[in-house]
Formats: sequence, C-alpha cells, structure tokens
Amino acid sequence: MNAEKSMEYFMEDSTENSTESQTALKVFSTKRLKKYLYVKRITDIFLASIGVVLALPIIFISALLIVLETPGSPFYTQERVGKNGKKFKLIKLRSMRTDAEKLGAKWAEANDPRVTRVGAIIRKTRIDELPQLLCVLKGDMSMIGPRPERPMFTEQFNREIEGFKNRLLVKPGLTGLAQVNGGYDISPREKLQYDLTYIDNLSMLLELKIMIKTVKVLFTGEGAR
Repeated sequence: MNAEKSMEYFMEDSTENSTESQTALKVFSTKRLKKYLYVKRITDIFLASIGVVLALPIIFISALLIVLETPGSPFYTQERVGKNGKKFKLIKLRSMRTDAEKLGAKWAEANDPRVTRVGAIIRKTRIDELPQLLCVLKGDMSMIGPRPERPMFTEQFNREIEGFKNRLLVKPGLTGLAQVNGGYDISPREKLQYDLTYIDNLSMLLELKIMIKTVKVLFTGEGAR
C-alpha cells in the first residue's frame, strides 16, 4: 500500500497535508490540549506498565539468544531527539553486530548485512523495540508518535526537507502512523507526511486505529529490515 492510499485509509475525511498546514496543536484550545495530553500521558503509563510486565519474559529470552549468537551486551542505547528537540537515551535490544557502526552511522537498509540471524527475527517482529517501554514510562516517549531520530539525521533532514522539524511538536512514539505504514521501507519525506498527518488529526480515535494496525504489523512483520 503506497503512502497516499494508506493515509486515506486512516484519514478519509482529512484535507491534503502540507508542511505549512495548521496542526492540531495550534487548533486545540490551551485547556483542551492540556486535558488531552494529560489523558494521553495516563494512558501511556497504563499501557506501558502492562507492556513491561508482559514483555519481560520475551526480552529475557531474546537477550539470551542475542548473547549466544554474538558476544556483547544484548542491549544498546542511542541518543535520540524528542519533543521540542530535547535529547534522550533510547534503549533497544541489539539486532546488529557489535561493530555495526565502525565505519560511521548509517540508516538500516533492506537485507542489511550487519543484522544478525537473531536480530532479523526480533526486528521483523518488533521485539527489539520492547525495551523502549521504559522510555515511555520515563516520559521521554509516548506509545504513539513520530519515530525518534538520531541527532545527526535530524539535523540532516531539517536541512533537506522543509518542515521536518514540525514532527518535534509532539513526543516520539513506540509506534505511530509512519511506523505502521511502511516503517523502514519509506523515505524520510514520506515519514514526515505521515507524522504531520498524525499531528494534524490528533485524536484518541486515530491513536486507537494506529494501535490496531500495530498489532497487525507485529504479526506480519511489515516494513521490517
């Protein structure tokens, strides 16, 4: 499903998106926005708490398999850019070799040779993302929002793509509209379109639709690399 058709699936009544469009954050009254974000934060804490409990056995088994295949820590942390440009440490299960970035940082690509056998499985099923539930509990991330990018890529895309910084108006998410509609397989420009569509139409109904689509992605492995 291409970007245009996929966004129509979620936002049948939405107007055409643009980097200069009015976002929901601008349209919301201050009182309404505070209430919405408060409910969203409570929901994040509730879902992430349940998720951590359910995910612990999966994380433990995956971590063990990672260490058995390639020596080194089964976890790794990276600096990412969050809401309003605030930087934070993101934690994931390691899906690549420990020397994956010996030649410098680069985006994951299709059939990336740096990905281990165990890594390919946990990336396809998104198990490698489960430790990020801790980032949600801490408040650096939300369950739903734009994918958090690394500072170097954020700076690059800010220069190359008009309006890219607008995705930082909200907290980054463990899942999101872009993540369930192509994930790694779509370009930064396409991701921005999805992210701004999410922000332009911020609502609990949209977030529920994204969560439902996330469950489907977990079982199909769509967009994994």
